[in-house]
Amino acid sequence: MPTTPDTFDYVIVGAGAAGSILAARLTEDPGVTVCVLEAGPPDRNPWIHIPAGFIKTLVDPSVTWQFRTAPTERTGGRGIATIQGRTLGGSSSVNGMIYNRGQPNDLNAWAQRGNRGWGYEDCLPYYMRTERRIGFGRDDRRGKAGALPVTDMDWIHPLSEAFIEGCVAAGLPRNPDYNSGDQAGVGYFQRGIQNGWRVSAARAFLKPAMARKELEVRTNARACGIVFEGRRAVGIRYLTERGGTPIEVRARREVIISAGTVNTARLMQVSGIGPASTLARIGVPVFHELPVGENFRDHYASRLVMRAKPGVETLNELARGFGLVKQIARWASGKPSILATAPSHVHIFWKSFEGLDEPDLQGVFTPGSYAEGKVYVLDDYPGCTAGAWQHRPESIGWVRARSTDVFEDPEIQPNYLADENDRRVHLGGIRLIRRLLHTPQMMRFLERETLPGVNVERDDELLDFAYRNGSTTYHLIGTCRMGPAEDPTSVVNDRLQVHGLEALRVVDASIMPAMPSANTYGTTMMIAEKAADFIRGRPPLTAAA
Repeated sequence: MPTTPDTFDYVIVGAGAAGSILAARLTEDPGVTVCVLEAGPPDRNPWIHIPAGFIKTLVDPSVTWQFRTAPTERTGGRGIATIQGRTLGGSSSVNGMIYNRGQPNDLNAWAQRGNRGWGYEDCLPYYMRTERRIGFGRDDRRGKAGALPVTDMDWIHPLSEAFIEGCVAAGLPRNPDYNSGDQAGVGYFQRGIQNGWRVSAARAFLKPAMARKELEVRTNARACGIVFEGRRAVGIRYLTERGGTPIEVRARREVIISAGTVNTARLMQVSGIGPASTLARIGVPVFHELPVGENFRDHYASRLVMRAKPGVETLNELARGFGLVKQIARWASGKPSILATAPSHVHIFWKSFEGLDEPDLQGVFTPGSYAEGKVYVLDDYPGCTAGAWQHRPESIGWVRARSTDVFEDPEIQPNYLADENDRRVHLGGIRLIRRLLHTPQMMRFLERETLPGVNVERDDELLDFAYRNGSTTYHLIGTCRMGPAEDPTSVVNDRLQVHGLEALRVVDASIMPAMPSANTYGTTMMIAEKAADFIRGRPPLTAAA
C-alpha cells in the first residue's frame, strides 16, 4: 500500500537565507505548519561557525554545491568554480559574511520595471527588520531589533589603515556607514559576525524557529519535482539518495521555492516549467513555458596582488606556525583575531571613470594574498590583495538543466564580460585598484606588484589578465526574474507568484530583475522578509514603522 504523503500548510524548498527567514516568519502565526526541505546536511561542521573556516568549507562538497561555469573565451577557456552553500543556512553558512544593501537606485529601478512596492523606501523597512545593527548607524535607516547581528570589523591591520589613508588622499571620502543609503567612499566592511562566531541565517532565524512544533526541517532532502493538480502546485517530491525512491510532501496553501539561483531554475525545469528548447533537450514535456534559467548574471572580479617589504607581517604569516597559534589563542579568549574576520576587510565604492553620478564599482582590500592559480592557498611571501567588480553587469547568461537527474550539475553560462560596456568598466576598475595600491601611504609597506605586474599596462593586456585570472564573487541572480506578466523575460510577478500557475512562489536571489550594487546576501534576506508579509496577508511595512 502506498503511504499517504505528509501534509503541511507550506512546503519550502531550501534552508538558505530566504528559506530560513520564511520558515521563522510563517510559523509565527499560530497553528501554521511548515516543512523545509534542505538538500544538504545539518550545519554541524565546526568550520561553518568559525568565520575564517570559509577557506575549508568552500572546497568541501559535503556542505557545498561544487558548481562550475562553462568555459568561455573571456575566461581564458576556464570553467570557474561558483560554489554555493548546501547545508542549513545555505550560502550564509559558507559566504564572506558581508552585509551590504547597495544603492537606493537599484531598487528604484526594479520598481520602474513595473514591480509595484519594490522601490527603496518600500524595501527599507524589510532590510531594517532583518538586522540588529551593533555600531554606528542612523536610527531611521538601520535596524536595531532584528535577529541578524551586523557588526563592525574589530581586527585592524596597519596595511588596511594605510590603504584607507591612501584612498582618502586620492579623493575618496571615508564613509562611516555605506549601508545608510549613501554608498560612495572607503571604509571597513560590516559583517554577520558576533563574539568571534559566524551568525548564519540558520543560526539567526531558523534554529530559534525549530523549537516550534509547527516547523519540521528535513535535511539531505534533494527536491526532484514539483507536484501539480491541474495548474496548482500541491507538493514536492524529493530524494534522500541518488537512485532512491522519491518521497512526497504536500502543501495545503503554497509551495515556495527558495533553493537559490541555480537550483531553483533546475527544479523548475525538471518539473516542466521553462523554455521549450531547454525542456526538449532534457526530454521533459512542457507543462508551462516561461524563461526560467535565463537572465542569469553574476559579478566578475579581477584582483591585483602586491608583495610587502620584508618584516611586514600579513595574513600570509599570521595564518601559519606560531603566528596561527597566537591567533587561535586570541580567538579562544574572545579577543579580535584573524579567525573572526571576513575575507574582505576594506570596501571601496567608487567610479570607473570621472563624471558618473554614482559609484559603478565595488572594490575590496585584504592584508593577505592567495597564490596564483590555487584555491585559498596563501602566498609564501608577505602580500596583500585588492580587487574590483562592476556593480551592475549587463552580460547575460543562463542556467539550464543537463538532464532530469538532480544529482547532475546544470550548465551554468554567465557570459562574463561579453558586453562591451562591462569590459570598459572592468578596465576602469583594474586601473583604479592599481592606483590605490600604489599610493605613497601604501608604498611605505610594499615592495612591488606581483599580479599582474607593472609591465602589464595596455588595455588588451589588462583584459587578457582579467580573462585568465578573474573569478566569480558568488553573487548569482536573475533566473526567475520578477516582472509584469507582459514582460517576456519575467517568471514571477511582484508578489513573487509564478506567472500562470497557482500556489507556487519563488523567494530567493533568482527573482532579482537586475544586479544590485552590492553583495546579494542582504537583499536576499530583505526579499524573504517582504515575501513573508505577502504570504501572511499582512499590509506592507512603511518606512516610518
